[in-house]
Amino acid sequence: MRILALVFLIASCSFAQNKQLLYGFSEIPQALMLNPGGQVKNSGFFGIPMLSHIHVNTGTSGMTLYDLFADNGVDFNIKLQNAIYNAKPRNFATINEQVEIFSGGFAFGSLFEKNEYLSFGLYQELDAIGYFPKDYAVLALEGNQNNINRVFDAGHLKASAEVISVLHVGYNKKVNNQLTYGVRGKIYSNILNMNSVNNKGSFVTEIGDNNIYNHIFNLDLEFRSSGLTQLRESDSDAAVTEIKKRALMGGDKGLGFDVGFSYQLDKQWYVDASLLDIGFITHSKDVENYSVKGTYEFEGIDPFFTEFETGQTADEYWSKIEDEFNDVFQADTTYNKYTTWRPIKFNASLNYAFGEKKEKDCNCVKNKQEYLNAVGAQLFAINRPRQPQLALTLYYYRKLFKGLSAKTTYTLDSYSLYNLGLGLSANLGGLNFYVMADNFLQYRNVYDAQSVSLQLGFNYIFKKNED
Repeated sequence: MRILALVFLIASCSFAQNKQLLYGFSEIPQALMLNPGGQVKNSGFFGIPMLSHIHVNTGTSGMTLYDLFADNGVDFNIKLQNAIYNAKPRNFATINEQVEIFSGGFAFGSLFEKNEYLSFGLYQELDAIGYFPKDYAVLALEGNQNNINRVFDAGHLKASAEVISVLHVGYNKKVNNQLTYGVRGKIYSNILNMNSVNNKGSFVTEIGDNNIYNHIFNLDLEFRSSGLTQLRESDSDAAVTEIKKRALMGGDKGLGFDVGFSYQLDKQWYVDASLLDIGFITHSKDVENYSVKGTYEFEGIDPFFTEFETGQTADEYWSKIEDEFNDVFQADTTYNKYTTWRPIKFNASLNYAFGEKKEKDCNCVKNKQEYLNAVGAQLFAINRPRQPQLALTLYYYRKLFKGLSAKTTYTLDSYSLYNLGLGLSANLGGLNFYVMADNFLQYRNVYDAQSVSLQLGFNYIFKKNED
């Protein structure tokens, strides 16, 4: 039982989708993926295939692995019990990872003012979330003997996971010196989907009439999947081939879009905002769904080994219990198509630029106003099955010198109240390299970190004429 409870707890390790270091970092072309209406500071670019954007992030909204396994003299069973009792059903575990397969963009428009921009690409994304199933963990830890008449909530089990590829094309328009807007269309291709997020019901143990205990289940549980059965039943080579096919737009399809804008309030103040992944995927290939719905009572069998005279063994005894459970809980299997909605994300920021750049030879300001520093606040939100997840970021941006810029962030989110991040973007000729680390102060002990993230990429950028 304790092993099962530990598995539930370790599931609280998580990843997140907030990219506060990259958002608004306009020297990096991938910033347009977070706001299609953001400012554009190049006349074109192409990403180095498979290396233009790699994003990995991990964290936990509750206890860390270090809290469980630290050599601090506290008995492991005590630490495990404390972790389970202190956890809440709203504690979540999420995973998000992205790899750009290819990307590019170019400016176009009138001969003298190319104020429109087209960007495109293909990326692979993994996204998963699971909430801590507290009542399941308590039941696994304590058993039901000490919980007579206690009602356990079966709805604590909520989880989903998907692996997709996304083909996208974005349009960015600079209307005037104040307003820029953009939109991005997306075609999703499903590689793998599993979800069980609409579970309801309860479980209670009472004193039995025909046996010691009577177990009453009132359940409405469902697990849906697409793309899983074929991969599970294939050998490794066939599975890899199928994954490649789906990644190259051969899976179930869906449609979505992003929208965004940026607006210059005056010479130094500007605001921007975006909505991302407003879309859906329809799952019809390799679909397999399971559901358990209804009220069940199970009094079990004689809990004592009373059939020694017949030669009954312990294995036979537990097999008999398993058979009776299988007779009671008959899961319905269906192959009906279903639709999933992408988790909508919202970004917005208020920014202030300062520190005018001066020419070295005359100690004067350039005709085209340019600032070396910026500070601001950014709000991030993402829609999730139980409740939205929010994050608030304060940042400072600085152009260190020609070809090198830095951004530091301080973020309040569900993981931590002291998340510090640092990002660098460097240009050597046309080659751009960027690297960003979130919560980097906790890298000295990643097992005790609430969240750790890394982004990096390589692009070739064509500069604007005025640059």
